[in-house]
Parts: sequence; structure tokens; C-alpha cells
Amino acid sequence: MNVVVATLNAKFIHTSLALRCLKAYAEPEFKVDMAEYTIKDPAMNIVADLYRRKPDVVGFSCYIWNIEETITVIDMLRKVLPEATIVLGGPEVSYDTEYWMNRLPSVDHIVVGEGEETFRDLLRELEGDRKFHFVFGLAYRKNGEVIVNPGRPKLDLNAIPSPYRFEEDLPTLANRVVYFETSRGCPFSCQFCLSSIEVGVRYFDMDRVKADLTYLIDSGAKLIKFVDRTFNIKREYALEIFRFLIDNHRGCVFQFEITADIMRPEVLDFLSENAPPGIFRFEIGVQSTNDETNLAVKRRQNWSKLTRTVTKVKESGKIDQHLDLIAGLPHEDYDTFRKTFNDVFALRPEELQLGFLKMLRGTGLRLDAEKYGYVFMDRAPYEMLSNELMPFSDIVRIKRVEDVLEKYWNAHRMDRTIEYLVDTAYPSPFDFFQRFGDYWEGKGWQRIGHQLEDLFIRLWSFLQDDANPELNMELALALLKADYFLQHKYKPRKIWWDAERLEKTTWTADLKRAAQRLGMEEREAAKKLVLERIPFDYEAWVAKKEYDAGTQTLLVAVFGGEEEPARLVPIPLPLAAAQ
Repeated sequence: MNVVVATLNAKFIHTSLALRCLKAYAEPEFKVDMAEYTIKDPAMNIVADLYRRKPDVVGFSCYIWNIEETITVIDMLRKVLPEATIVLGGPEVSYDTEYWMNRLPSVDHIVVGEGEETFRDLLRELEGDRKFHFVFGLAYRKNGEVIVNPGRPKLDLNAIPSPYRFEEDLPTLANRVVYFETSRGCPFSCQFCLSSIEVGVRYFDMDRVKADLTYLIDSGAKLIKFVDRTFNIKREYALEIFRFLIDNHRGCVFQFEITADIMRPEVLDFLSENAPPGIFRFEIGVQSTNDETNLAVKRRQNWSKLTRTVTKVKESGKIDQHLDLIAGLPHEDYDTFRKTFNDVFALRPEELQLGFLKMLRGTGLRLDAEKYGYVFMDRAPYEMLSNELMPFSDIVRIKRVEDVLEKYWNAHRMDRTIEYLVDTAYPSPFDFFQRFGDYWEGKGWQRIGHQLEDLFIRLWSFLQDDANPELNMELALALLKADYFLQHKYKPRKIWWDAERLEKTTWTADLKRAAQRLGMEEREAAKKLVLERIPFDYEAWVAKKEYDAGTQTLLVAVFGGEEEPARLVPIPLPLAAAQ
């Protein structure tokens, strides 16, 4: 029996842990071939590749981000492989299973919940007596009727063979994200999350976890993303893994989803003192700082402890943090969401992910949708369109915030400029991103692409047109110039602003001044440096946020190519030289 397990990943660099777990559990009893595609791949190409493999059984792993594209593939596949058995599994079809069986007549079976043992037992029945009623956790058809068998007990996790040691993965380990689990389940009951449905947390054996991590690191993995819903729920377990990775990382980067308000001080101290810079990344779901909202979605969160953790981690300078927000939760209107956004942005996370509530099948909020007046998409990703407190017009406005936040804060293209704008020039970070997002949409820029210099030009255009009386235009322009220089490894061939052309004698004097400061020959300086005069004391601004127009600065951008990042050297100009 030729068995293929397949999925459509969101991006090529992603890998499917689910497929690897199914393959590991079914082999060596059954030979299982893995086929990974992306949601951007043409359906015809996917079907052609699967057809080429001549499968007797095809299993698809289904999520909100790929279900509709997967359905297109399934319907085509049924027509070209009418005798093949088509099986679905994954979180998207594990709830409302009878609905999916009725909606998708091309599908023969659905594996509900944890799939390793159920899928293996299904393969046994397909090859044997086809007594599907014996397979717990399986949906099937009998005489035109959909039957959903009772669920099965949770697996002993250590009975699952390692899904990380397939030879076919080795050539691409360094170029793709490896998804890794040390536990399954979540101790919390957040009503918007599927993880809350599974009661209890189970752990893989520590020695096994260490052995698998060692194998992946030795085999060239560069980024390992832990999929545990709350990695730090068991303090000693998490601390032991942190310690192991610090001792054995060899340049690999590790990303964890943590709950910040339960992070113990001793763990923070350990990481602050021992973690090498850049090898750990933390993803922290804040979602809302509104107490009434958190109570409604059964989310226990201590904001002061969360703030303490995020602040201490940031002060260590060693771990990037990605904080998540959800717009559209119960009891949160536009104004209270604005407060949530500003509360979290004040922590200055390296990345702030602004998402919108998705009414996932099986979650408490979907069951209570009518209570809060939710209107949401009928098809995946089931994103909310409005509720009793947040009309669609507010959702649309907040989406504009999301767009420019992603381009201008999360991408870190102009940190100095944005920090000035959100901290000093505008009433709050949210107000800046909202006004800029509205302007962006008004110009129609959401429909076109953007080069690096376009992003600078468009922000400058907004600042000029916005006519904000609190904005110091000379300071903003100088910071934009500084940020632009720092985005380049090599001396840029063009600049995006209208530069005043200095007299040759003045430019020569400036070049000489810069070369002397940096200990360079003038000929070398002319190749590696860009000189820009700015009308205030740049060092005073950087050090104290003081704007001193009594001193001008020769801002020298130094470009070292691939060997070293660009850097800025501010040189105060003598009064005579500045005039």
C-alpha cells in the first residue's frame, strides 16, 4: 500500500511536524512518503505531483491557513485518482467533524484529535478487514451515513518514535524552520484558543528531548521553534532545557512561546547572566490588558509581573521578544484597544504582532458568539468582522495600524525616527500608527510594492502633509537620514532626499575632517564614507534627547561592506565651519 501524507505550509521555509509524527509512528509497518507544498503553489502543480506518486492513501494535515486551498486540491485529486483513499486530520477538521464530512464528499476519513495511533490503525484496517468501527478517533462513511467514532485516550508521548531523524530532511535543515515539541497540552483555558480544549500537560522524556536536539544541532539546524503552548509552565523542566541549549547551541537559534507573568525571577536571572546574545527568542501572548476582557475569555494574567519579565529580558539585551495582541475580544472597543496597544508598545518589544480575533471551531468564544454579537467569516480563517462594541469600521481602521506597524516597527528599518515620533511628536504610539495608516490607505499605497527608499519617502511625505505642530521637521529629517544610512552595508548609490550641494572647498574640508577622525587616507574615505550636515547637536540628541540648534553636526556614515555593519560617527562642526 502506497501511503502519502501531505500538507500545504504557509511558507516554503516552514516544515510540518505533524507529517513527521505520522510517518514516524506508522513506520516500519507502513512505508509513508511525505509531500510538503505551500498555499501559494498552484493546485494543478500539487495534484500533478501527488498523481506522480501513485498513492493508495493520501492524508492531508489541515489548519485554518490551508484548509480552503487543501479542499481545492482534494476535489481535483478525487477526479484524477478516483480509487485513492483520502484522509484529513489536524486541528481544523478535529471539531465539527460531521460538518466537514458532509461538506467534503471527496473525503473518505477524518482523523480526530491526536493522530499518530489513529492514522496507523486506519492504515491497518484499509489493508485488512476494513472494520473502521474499531478505530477510535476516526470518522468514516457507511451506507451513505457519516459515523464519528469515540475519541481515543491520550498517547504516551514517549511511545512516539522520534520525528526528527529522517534522512530526507538533512539536506534542507539549515534553510528551514524545525518545529519541535517537548510537551503537549496547555494548563490555561483561554476561550479563543484551541489549546484550552485539551486538559492537562504531558511531557516528553528529558533525555529523549536532549538527544533529539543534539541530533538536529549536529545535523546543521539553524532555527528550532518550540511549539509548546506554554514552554515555561514547568520551571525546572524549562530551566534544564535552557541550560542545555546554552551549553550546546553551536550557533543555532531557538524560539519559545512563554507565559511571561509566571516566569520566575531566578529563571530570568539565569538567562540574563548566562544566555549568549541572539540564540533565544521569546513569543509572549499578551492579547489584552483590559481586565474585563481577560476575565470574559478566562485568561488569567498579572500585568505587573508580565511587565517585570519583559522589561528584565529587554534590559539583558540578549533575547528578542515578540508580543502578541488580539483586536476584537469581548468588552474591548476601539478606545480600550488603543489603551491595550499603548500599554504593550510602551514595553518596546522587538516585534509587536497585531492580530484579529479568529472564531476557531471548538473554542468557547465561537460557541458564545451570539452572546457578544459576533459577526465573522463563514470560511477559514473565521476572522471576526464586528461585535457589539467594535463595528466593522473600527476593524478596518485598526487594520491600517497593523499594516504600517509591520512595515515600520517590526521590520526595524528606521528605529530612531519611529522612537522619536511615538515618544515625543504624537500623543501616543497608537495615534501615530493610526494617522499614518489612514494616510497610507488614502494614498492607495496598500495596493503597490515598496522599495526601501519608498518607505522613507512615504513616511516623510506623511510628516510633511500631517502638519503636526509638535513635530520638529529638521530633527525628523535628520533621523530619517541616519536610519537610511544604517540600512546599507555598502555606500548607497543614491539618496531619497533633496540634498543641498556643498561648495567643493567645503566638501573637501568635511572629508578631510572625517578622514582624520577615523584614521583613514582621504582616498579611502571618499570610497567608504557619506557626509551629511545636520543643523543640531546629534550627540546631545542621542544621549539626552536634547535638541541643540546652537551646534551643527557633520554626520559621517561609515560603510564596511559584508564584514561589518554600517555605523554613524557624529562630528561637531566648529562655528566657522558650520556657517
